[in-house]
Amino acid sequence: MGVGGCLALPWRCLVVLCLRLLFLVPAGVPVRSGDAAFPKAMDNVTVRQGESATLRCSVDNRVTRVAWLNRSSILYAGNDKWCLDPRVVLLANTKTQYSIQIKDVDVYDEGPYTCSVQTDNHPKTSRVHLIVQVSPKIIEISSDISINEGGNVSLTCIATGRPDPTITWRHISPKAVGFVSEDEYLEITGITREQSGEYECSASNDVAAPVVQRVKVTVNYPPYISDAKSTGVPVGQKGILQCEASAVPSAEFQWYKDDKRLAAGQKGLKVENEAFFSRLTFFNVSEQDYGNYTCVASNQLGNTNASMILYGPGAVHDGNNGAWRRAGGAWLLPLSLAHLLLKF
Repeated sequence: MGVGGCLALPWRCLVVLCLRLLFLVPAGVPVRSGDAAFPKAMDNVTVRQGESATLRCSVDNRVTRVAWLNRSSILYAGNDKWCLDPRVVLLANTKTQYSIQIKDVDVYDEGPYTCSVQTDNHPKTSRVHLIVQVSPKIIEISSDISINEGGNVSLTCIATGRPDPTITWRHISPKAVGFVSEDEYLEITGITREQSGEYECSASNDVAAPVVQRVKVTVNYPPYISDAKSTGVPVGQKGILQCEASAVPSAEFQWYKDDKRLAAGQKGLKVENEAFFSRLTFFNVSEQDYGNYTCVASNQLGNTNASMILYGPGAVHDGNNGAWRRAGGAWLLPLSLAHLLLKF
């Protein structure tokens, strides 16, 4: 409900009807805007939601009666207030100006307002249109999502405001350039691990600062071993073999010497597993420790392995044996699967 609405008392409404019929809005007299003669009201008044709107009407000493109306309801007639809305107040009633103010404006206040005057028994009117702008607000946005690499992603961001806000999507990533979508919807087909991260929805309409919200997209993919090197260590010294792998979810690591799995806490050995690497430490290297070791990295989406050699001084070995390889060694597959099945 807007600022219109007269007092509901029967005698009041009867007076209102008489005022309209006598001089305010007589039948057959059109409302004129921009008339060279007075009264002259502002063409449009634009305010933001929650602000105050001032409606001014220029008059002169020929005016005998004056009123402000909202559509067909009288707000003020002279100094008398005819509406119940406490937000509407009279600012000025002088020989040159007749002005009212609407405080804490809301969207339902938008619309036409009429300044009506009586002079020499001839009614004249002028209209002003109140425009209410509303800051953008995001009312619906997709939840964080987890998806396997290669899948399709659809993100939604719905916002309101007056005028209608412009919506854009942006990938928050050092490698991302510009906007990825200038629409409420963002579609990603065949998503890759490089496209994981946060996506920011921005809604703007120049009424206020843009509002932003973010959605986290997690892309799952099988392990990929990025670093595994052979190491030469003399007998009696400390030796370390390290295996680095990226994966989402994080990989679980296992170490093998030949076809035997190495257990954490085994005498003379220490296995340290972190999110992206595993370290095998020999505290006191012996001749029996020399040989080929395999690191296996696995998660729910797959597994991969890399072989490396712990060797002594002067030992001759093929450098290629220390290079990592994907899902190699048929004997590793059943061992890895058995380990995962036991966990679940």
